[in-house]
Amino acid sequence: MLKIRDLSVHYGKIKAVRQIDMDIAQGEIVSLIGANGAGKSTTLRALSGLVKAAGGSVEFEGKDITGWSAKAIVEAGISHCPEGRQIFPRMTVMENLELGAYTRKDTKNLSVEYDKIFEYFPVLAQRRSQMGGTLSGGEQQMLAIGRALMSKPKLLLLDEPSLGLAPLLVEKIFEIIQNINREGMTVLLIEQNAWQALNIANRGYVMETGSVAVTGAAAELLHNDHVRRAHVGE
Repeated sequence: MLKIRDLSVHYGKIKAVRQIDMDIAQGEIVSLIGANGAGKSTTLRALSGLVKAAGGSVEFEGKDITGWSAKAIVEAGISHCPEGRQIFPRMTVMENLELGAYTRKDTKNLSVEYDKIFEYFPVLAQRRSQMGGTLSGGEQQMLAIGRALMSKPKLLLLDEPSLGLAPLLVEKIFEIIQNINREGMTVLLIEQNAWQALNIANRGYVMETGSVAVTGAAAELLHNDHVRRAHVGE
């Protein structure tokens, strides 16, 4: 589904991402883990067209999307839920969700997506007229994921969905990610909580200083001594 070859991203003289290769098959959850500054978020920004690649290529469903605009990438079927939630605090829950569908041409059928998102996140249905900025951190994260789903993506990019959340909410968010995946959504998940991320993933990539250091089946990475010491905290 997604094929990344020799992808590099530079910020001036800083080489944030260095010639990485990744593959994601349809229906998978793939976790991208690593320390702060390893290049994980920059990789997602490059995939979603928010930053330009300095080199390499990105193919999605057989099409070369390298250099495409962010809007064109969303229209192709890739949706990015960024780190820090980035909802619109002075807009209601419904208005935030509606913005997620801005690239869609079939806007008459949005009620189906609303119903599905409220099924995943019942609390958002109760808060539908509430301003985004008045929601709790966990509710804002649910809204950010819901907004990303409104474009009807084939591939969902999730950047640190557990950041700043209480442990019980983290479990809930990861449970919802699994539910979304079971219904056919392919997911690329960035997480510092490596144990949680690998536990729900099919495969994983470990980034260190801009490069992919280790890759493999998620279960294998959980038992890899280097990964356990450096990223799982054992």
